[in-house]
Amino acid sequence: MLDVHRLRVFRSVVASGSVQAAAANLGYTPSAVSQHLTALQRETGLTLLARAGRGLRPTAAGHALAAEADRVLLRLGAAESLIADLRAGRTGALSIAYFASVGAAWMPLVVRRVLTDLPGVRLDLELREHIPDSREERADVQVVVAAAGFDPGSGFTAHHLLDDPYVAVLPAGHRLAGQGEVDLADLADERWVDNDFARGWCRANLIEACTAAGFNPVFRVEAHDYPTALAFVAAGIGLTVLPALGAAHLPDGVSCVRLVRPTPIRSIHVVVHDAVEHRPAVRTAVAALREAATSGYAT
Repeated sequence: MLDVHRLRVFRSVVASGSVQAAAANLGYTPSAVSQHLTALQRETGLTLLARAGRGLRPTAAGHALAAEADRVLLRLGAAESLIADLRAGRTGALSIAYFASVGAAWMPLVVRRVLTDLPGVRLDLELREHIPDSREERADVQVVVAAAGFDPGSGFTAHHLLDDPYVAVLPAGHRLAGQGEVDLADLADERWVDNDFARGWCRANLIEACTAAGFNPVFRVEAHDYPTALAFVAAGIGLTVLPALGAAHLPDGVSCVRLVRPTPIRSIHVVVHDAVEHRPAVRTAVAALREAATSGYAT
């Protein structure tokens, strides 16, 4: 069994670069730090550090253990925070992950509701586009984009929130501006601005709809996110197509038009960890997400 305290000391040496620097940072004597390192290397049977001038550098084994130690210490820190919350009579912590366009549109309402109803809750918010493979890295609550009926994995339950149709955002004076709706095929020969540099599910969904309409869009500009793409549209560089939620706050000088034949749609779900679904904070957060999805926040 590894000694967690020795892992902390080892990690400090790796980060500090020497025994002396780690000792100063930790408030220990250099001799105490050296003793912890010697004991850790004896426990593991590995050479974790090597001399590098006046300091130390981790070996390959040391690098690997340092990376794993970060994960262990992070989880331990979360457990210690939970214990502190329980001792202080607070109602615990809640982690929520969400993708970018939900951040500005929904999360202020969700956070306000949780902290108003449960002021003792400690919120941990994270911007995350994908569901992690590791169960340990997943949030208590995560807002995701996925196909209808997707499997969130064992121990998690997905609840559908919203079907979010795509719209075309056009620069001022565009020939299609002001129309109530436009066929997707009518955009085939336009100058397109990409808005999903990561080539994620939303972009793949759009490309599939364009293929169904008989063309492949030619992107003249690649932007990393929705706000940047919208700024390019406002500058008259081209048009962009994105989910309606991403067009909730448009810059001046652009117009938004509904797409038909076909209408690309992304499904938004909230994935809840079954182990915490009974907690008041989780129930409050899910209820607030449902309210946001059915209110003006999604238009």
